[in-house]
Amino acid sequence: MNMSIMRLKTKVLLLLGMVSILVSCTGNAAKETPIVEIVEDTMVAYPGRTFSYSAKFSDAQDKQLVAAQRLGLSTPPKDRAAAAKMKKHLTLIKSNENYIVDSLDHSIPYLVPAAAAELQRIGEGFADILKRNGLPHYRFYVTSILRTQDDVKKLQRRNSNATSNSCHCYGTTFDLAYFRFEKAQPSREYMHQDNLKLVLGQVLLNEQRAGNIYVKYEKKQACFHITVRE
Repeated sequence: MNMSIMRLKTKVLLLLGMVSILVSCTGNAAKETPIVEIVEDTMVAYPGRTFSYSAKFSDAQDKQLVAAQRLGLSTPPKDRAAAAKMKKHLTLIKSNENYIVDSLDHSIPYLVPAAAAELQRIGEGFADILKRNGLPHYRFYVTSILRTQDDVKKLQRRNSNATSNSCHCYGTTFDLAYFRFEKAQPSREYMHQDNLKLVLGQVLLNEQRAGNIYVKYEKKQACFHITVRE
């Protein structure tokens, strides 16, 4: 009789333990933070003055090419294999907190150190304007960087305006899309891409006036074509 009672007590204790575990698990699940979708419903804007991009950014190809040949690689790489041998003279360009390196079909992510430093300065200037004006942090896209001669030939098959003697072949030149931006963190506030274009344009205007870069506004390619000059 005593043994039966002891077995019954053991079974009760085991059942109570299982119930306790289930309650504990359920309680923890209930405490999990629900996923809340943030809806962008408040448009904000940079208050800078608009200007004519075509008028301000009209540095011609021949002017940019002189700077590219002076500051860039002494010999444009023939193909990707040749470019790989020049990497000791180049800086790898990676996406960071201020810009995104796009999927590059006709170029590779390398620049000479002076151009890499300029791209970094543009990214920091872009982020600084947004921060100083209490605006959301966005990143812009880098869409073309170093091209080999083979890359240029392939590009010419689909773009008749692509020049054979491209500034991109010297590692001094990069393109920034002016209609593609990505918000770094979700928030209710958002900016129109035209206004973000103005922010990026203001940074480039500052750098151009300082004598650091040449800029060409390319409508067909929807980008700012930039060559470092110092």
